[in-house]
Amino acid sequence: MPADLSGTWNLLSSDNFEGYMLALGIDFATRKIAKLLKPQKVIVQTGDSYTIHTYSSLRNYLVKFKVGEEFDEDNKGLDNRKCKSLVTWDNDRLTCVQKGEKKNRGWTHWLEGDELHLEMFCEGQVCKQTFQRA
Repeated sequence: MPADLSGTWNLLSSDNFEGYMLALGIDFATRKIAKLLKPQKVIVQTGDSYTIHTYSSLRNYLVKFKVGEEFDEDNKGLDNRKCKSLVTWDNDRLTCVQKGEKKNRGWTHWLEGDELHLEMFCEGQVCKQTFQRA
């Protein structure tokens, strides 16, 4: 049975966020502000359906999906690109592959103890973030 990622999660640490944002082509000023933010994630998991809200003082982002069903994702407020996304379970890791203008793009969420881990990747850059339950 896949892990239950539901909950409210606060950012504890972030590694290589700058490199990831550079790979996405995010402008200098936005990168400098974004590095200072401590976003909060709210994940609602109902069976195979997910709603993930990411809140920060700069921008908020919402994504809804069903595991195993490809969907059109509009990354408005992030890098403003559209892509085709597919989220699947890889053992106990929720993994998303995003097909579009940027190559090798996506993310993976998983739990280790009381922490939520997120790896975001794009064109060879990997950002690793850790969240703690609020």
